[in-house]
Amino acid sequence: MIHWLQHETAGLLVLSAISIAFLLLLIIKFKLEPFISLVVTGLLLALAAGLPVNTIVGSALSSKESLIEGGFGGILGHIALIVGLGSLLGSLLEASGGAEVLTQRLLRAFGEKRAGLAMGLTGLIFGIPVFFDIGIFVLAPLVYVVAKRSGKSMLLYALPLLAGLSMTHAFLPPHPGPVALAGFLGIDLGWLIVMGLACGLPAFFVAGVLWPKWIGNRIMIEVPEEFSAPQEEAAEADGGRGPVSLGKVALVICVPLVLILGATFGTVFLDKDAGVLPFLTFVGNPAVALTLACLVAIKLLGTDRGMTKQQLSELGAAALRPVGMILLVVGAGAFFGAVISATGVGKALAGTLSTAGLPLIVLAYVISCGLRVAQGSATVAIVTTGGIIAPLVKDADYSQPALALIAVSIAAGSIIASHVNDGGFWIISKYFNTSVKDTLRSWTVLETILSVTGFAAAVGLSLVV
Repeated sequence: MIHWLQHETAGLLVLSAISIAFLLLLIIKFKLEPFISLVVTGLLLALAAGLPVNTIVGSALSSKESLIEGGFGGILGHIALIVGLGSLLGSLLEASGGAEVLTQRLLRAFGEKRAGLAMGLTGLIFGIPVFFDIGIFVLAPLVYVVAKRSGKSMLLYALPLLAGLSMTHAFLPPHPGPVALAGFLGIDLGWLIVMGLACGLPAFFVAGVLWPKWIGNRIMIEVPEEFSAPQEEAAEADGGRGPVSLGKVALVICVPLVLILGATFGTVFLDKDAGVLPFLTFVGNPAVALTLACLVAIKLLGTDRGMTKQQLSELGAAALRPVGMILLVVGAGAFFGAVISATGVGKALAGTLSTAGLPLIVLAYVISCGLRVAQGSATVAIVTTGGIIAPLVKDADYSQPALALIAVSIAAGSIIASHVNDGGFWIISKYFNTSVKDTLRSWTVLETILSVTGFAAAVGLSLVV
């Protein structure tokens, strides 16, 4: 029996399935922190698979070559700086009132009749550098203003905003999920941005423009009683400095995207001996690009507007505080994936898939969906699925665009069917005054539409790249 589990294809698949079920049990039933659950499950799987102790944890003198240190260190070396810099950049945009400036300009441009679309575009643009939940905290009062003014259901304006924030959080760097997938699968971030936008924008249109128009006219949600005008709060928090200019906000958001894409397309279209290529490669490195963007933001949104060194320091500390848990979860997921790879289940699964004829992009989506629905966390679904899929693409001859589409399918699966085991579900229910039933009818369906449409776009593109 032990030999069958450790060496036969069917046994290895059963062992992996048991480990994933045990992981979900720890997270769902026993409410154990995801990163601890991933570490415990990875260690138990490694022992059950018969891996040598030295392979798992190294020796008493050195653990550099071990699965636990290599799994953690490999992925964190790739994403830690990017996630930290992205968080800092988002906090500077938040503190400067950039979100309000952007929203008000879009509302003026699109008019009251298209206020929902304006809120959706706000979510898309502001969601690039800002984490999903922070985006809700900052932008919810703006939804209250528009809904109060119109007298219509708040869902008409909240759902487009949420669709924009969710799409960027799931599909685009510098958010932790996409960045982690780039590390797992060896994807250039430029290609991930291109494919994330190619699949995410159609998904946003269906889930964030068409769906809110339909459901928003069928569920009337009033503005919460504790409504307060964001203009007054922003003025108080900003110390009376006045609003930041739209041009500065746009510049700060565009700098990292332009630099990263410049490096990607420079590599594709320029001769390898072109003199400008080393420069594009350097400034287009995600860590360098985000560092430059943060420096620009500190100057334009901070010191130029009278923020002191002490205020900037406190702002940075507050922004980086939640990053630690994110990095622990991603690192633990990488360790779990490294153990799965070391057991040989990746090759076994690859053989099974080749026999069954199931496309890898479909398998990646199904696994991610299952993990998301079972335990609620999109990040856990992404890093666990990434760890499972990584061995399958390691020896295959996938192009960078094809790998990016597989990553998009994983990201799409990670956001499907948000329900009561997802912390975001309760944040949305609270901030937008919706009952559990109405949140399921509106937000849960929105996430499912966003997921399925994004995945369908990825499958369609995979047929031509």
